[in-house]
Amino acid sequence: MPRPDLNLLVTLDVLLEEGSVTRAGKRLRLSPSAMSRSLARLRRATGDPLLVRAGRGLVPTPRALELAGRVHDLVLEAEAVLRPTDAPDLEALVRTFTLRTGDGFVDSFGPDLVARVAAEAPGVQLRFIRKTNTDPTGLRNGTVDLETGVVDQDLTPEVRTRALFRDRFVGVTRQGHPLSAGEITGDGYAAARHVHVSRRGLLSGLIDEAIRPSGMSRRISAVVDGFAAALALARATDLVATVPERHTAILRGGMHTFDLPFPTPTVTVSLLWHVRLDSDAAHRWLRACIIDVCAGQTGQTGQTAGAV
Repeated sequence: MPRPDLNLLVTLDVLLEEGSVTRAGKRLRLSPSAMSRSLARLRRATGDPLLVRAGRGLVPTPRALELAGRVHDLVLEAEAVLRPTDAPDLEALVRTFTLRTGDGFVDSFGPDLVARVAAEAPGVQLRFIRKTNTDPTGLRNGTVDLETGVVDQDLTPEVRTRALFRDRFVGVTRQGHPLSAGEITGDGYAAARHVHVSRRGLLSGLIDEAIRPSGMSRRISAVVDGFAAALALARATDLVATVPERHTAILRGGMHTFDLPFPTPTVTVSLLWHVRLDSDAAHRWLRACIIDVCAGQTGQTGQTAGAV
């Protein structure tokens, strides 16, 4: 039996992503006729039409949908195998990295990271997208190169992590707020009106669990899905925002920040990536840049929970 042409995997991956022979051909720099011939070869190899006409477009068959994830993973694995493991030529490196980061991370660490990357590898682009959940699908399918956030206890073994820094919660108000002068007491904090941060829209969280043993509870007047929104409300109203200190250092500029009058948990912010990219030289370089930038701003270095 002749060995299959593994180049067809790349063609199939692009065809299934684009759902168009013309668009796939443009990505692969092939003519429409060459792409049509490749699709015909794929149909013979798999014994399935893969993409069929529906109106003016093409739609995948059930077999194509079944293969899509496996094919994409195989292509990504092959690319990782064929990349050199030696130190990359940063001056010649041309690559786009997608970073999914928690609220406030770009504000606090983005400028230094962008400057570091531009100085060392001018051909590298950083694409930041906001992290709205803890689903690792982006890391798994290759649409996200790196994430930052608090590590979930249920993290799968395929995801590697490295602690970046520890963060603690602080209270924040506008200048001139009644809590901006004098000592902050637990009763005074609890009695104030608060804005609570919850990506899922929950009405309580870590801070409420921390204050509960004292017999107090916060007056939640508003719930938002991010620290920036919470601080914007606190800046313009009498609401109190309770946010992580280092993540929001830039966002809190010009506001009054105070220590919470009760013991609060600290959180460890980590860097996450898929094990597939563990040995990728350019990826390792970028991870080192992020670790250095975070260490430089916090005065701390994380403990390794996986190779850098």
